Amino acid sequence: MTFEELKDKAHSLPLKPGVYLMMDQSGTVIYVGKAKALKNRVSQYFQDQASHNAKTRAMVAQIHHFDTIVAGSEFEALVLEASLIKRHKPRYNILLKDDKGYPYIRLSVKDPYPKFSIAGRMADDGARYFGPFGGRGDTQAIIDAIRGAFQLPACGKTFPRDQGKERPCLNHHMGLCSGYCQKSVPRAQHQQAMDQAVRLLEGKLSEVEKDLTAQMTQAAENLEFEKAAALRDRLKAISLLGKRQKVVAGYLADTDVLGLFTGEVRSAVAVLHFREGDLTGRDLEVFPTEGEEAQEILSAFLTQFYGSRGLLPRQILLPENLEDSEHISRLLSHQAGRKVELVTPQRGAKMDLIRMARENAQEEVRRLTTRAEHTAKILTLLAEKLELPQPPKRIEAYDISNTGASDIVAAMTVFEDGKPKKSAYRCFVMKGLDGPDDYASMEQTLRRRFQRDKDGDERFGRRPDLLLIDGGDTHAAVAERVLGEFGLTIPVCGMVKDDRHRTRALITADSREIGIQAVPALFAFIGQIQEETHRTAVGFHHKRHTKTSTGSALEKIPGVGPARRKQLLKAFGSVKAIRQASLARLEEVLPKNAAQAVYHYFNTTEEE
Repeated sequence: MTFEELKDKAHSLPLKPGVYLMMDQSGTVIYVGKAKALKNRVSQYFQDQASHNAKTRAMVAQIHHFDTIVAGSEFEALVLEASLIKRHKPRYNILLKDDKGYPYIRLSVKDPYPKFSIAGRMADDGARYFGPFGGRGDTQAIIDAIRGAFQLPACGKTFPRDQGKERPCLNHHMGLCSGYCQKSVPRAQHQQAMDQAVRLLEGKLSEVEKDLTAQMTQAAENLEFEKAAALRDRLKAISLLGKRQKVVAGYLADTDVLGLFTGEVRSAVAVLHFREGDLTGRDLEVFPTEGEEAQEILSAFLTQFYGSRGLLPRQILLPENLEDSEHISRLLSHQAGRKVELVTPQRGAKMDLIRMARENAQEEVRRLTTRAEHTAKILTLLAEKLELPQPPKRIEAYDISNTGASDIVAAMTVFEDGKPKKSAYRCFVMKGLDGPDDYASMEQTLRRRFQRDKDGDERFGRRPDLLLIDGGDTHAAVAERVLGEFGLTIPVCGMVKDDRHRTRALITADSREIGIQAVPALFAFIGQIQEETHRTAVGFHHKRHTKTSTGSALEKIPGVGPARRKQLLKAFGSVKAIRQASLARLEEVLPKNAAQAVYHYFNTTEEE
């Protein structure tokens, strides 16, 4: 379908809640979204493209056609959206890690003697699954703790096949296993222990403790003191297991706290799990930053992260109010079989927990984001701001420095892949100017720079992808005019300063100002370029001024003694005139070797 056809179809949609599926030319679902009113939401994609972030623009560019499903309510749309995202895993939706990163506990319920084991994902094999949990180490610790508490076998034997074939192992003698390898131990005892273990995994700790207490009391009344002692020890072990929260946090938890951090390259959501006021664990989800709003990220996280979990906390603290929080709470409550409350604290201890969760997310993003990724993202942001076809690989920046009419100089700094390339820096001494004129100085500098490029001077490297000029729109216009003389089309922006001499915005030759202060990383990067270029220009100016302000500069030239210095000053009148003299003119006054030494001293390789 053409763009206009897509737009017409969107306008023909009903004002009803539902779900829309965006598809590319091959029919692959690339995005799934929900809407209160399908017509209003879907039409937005095909209207004001400038208001979209880069990710949305890229997605819209790939839409070939779309389908919609009308739902009975906003809640039904939310449930359907979560199901379709899980099924299609669309490229442009916020997607959490695959479930294989969060192991499950598998219970082989079909076996005569069911066993617990670790599984990377749930399967349709008739087994029962608990989880997913935080990691394989934590999951194995849970299984080991439950086996020990309920005296379940940890060996690799299969019962009843292997019963009576060998003597009980060391675990039985240590009281860690009831010895099911012996035929004398009834299967019902194993089944009872497994039922209690399952209830513990389901979060029914108080029920298990109550059941064991009743069994212990009955055994004592029947004068089965050995059995009562064993039940007492099991009760202690289970109580300790509950207190230490060996079950992964988020299961048997009272409150989960979510913190969101959005970085330039990656973003993260941290989940802190609390039970009875104690922090018991943490989960982290890290994903690429692609311009989504905080509400969009949190909504997607809640439905995906908790959608696959067996037990849910009673309360989830959020850093942002969500437009669809009521529907998400209803969805999670339905899943949990009880109320799950979503709360957005504004102050106090709960708000402090939100901040702590955000710090956890921020630290994880910093740990995983390399400097190269950070720089690449900044260049991408710059390209988006300036509407460049791709991130600029080479940036050249220019600044002018002078003291009155003397020693007017310009500096060219080079940033390649976002890093300063000092070997490519060049400085220029203005020629033929009667006084300070920034515009004329910039024009001369750029004309000389691109003439060198035209002449094939390898010292100037490749052409820039972007020019940044210290100044306003008039400076940028001067640069565009010079580029036009050489038949070049290179983007140019002036760097506009604020009252504290910091670059606050970029500006084009046609006076279009581009704000950068709202993007801290980009603001800092442009500020770094401006400061480095200014420092280089001022430093070179001071060096030139030192050389020309006193005759003592002649004393530093090898091979030029007092007699020749006197001879030079007599012939030229001043150090400035000596500096500006050509090699041929110097050779008229001094021997060839001495003339060359003077000329090279005042015309170093950094001066162009």
